[in-house]
Amino acid sequence: MTLAQLSDATGLSQAIVSQIERGLANPSFTTLAQLAHGLDIPVGRFFTGQPDSASPVVRKAERRNLRGVTRESVGEAIHELLTPNTNGALEVQWIVTPPGHDTSSTPFHHGGEEFCLVISGRKDVYLDGVRHSLSEGDSITYSSEIPHWYSNSYEEVCVAIWVSAPRAW
Repeated sequence: MTLAQLSDATGLSQAIVSQIERGLANPSFTTLAQLAHGLDIPVGRFFTGQPDSASPVVRKAERRNLRGVTRESVGEAIHELLTPNTNGALEVQWIVTPPGHDTSSTPFHHGGEEFCLVISGRKDVYLDGVRHSLSEGDSITYSSEIPHWYSNSYEEVCVAIWVSAPRAW
């Protein structure tokens, strides 16, 4: 794939793609997500050092923490993998977003489908600019091809289970 093709597929400039390729730039999570989606690969493929589990069971204390893999616009979001590895078509995450967390500056857009169930707190999910406010017990399902982003503009932490198929990370 040429720099021009990757630039077109990701929406990133050829200059930044070239700098990343040559090790001259330290890409943000947002940039990594754009690269991954443009390459049609999970973002997690960029990160090594996390061995896959052979067991189908993931204990709470053994969840794979995706810190450093997640976008941090305001504050810190916690993303933990609830599936034992990233080899399957399904990915499930435990996501904790603090008040003020917002990914609107760089909407996601990729193949697949997503589902979210809010365990506690509240979260706004934007689909092509349309706001969907979710509270405890609410869920949402949508095509990941629709530009989407998330915001916790409330005063409490939001805990949610997020399912992506095929896996996005």
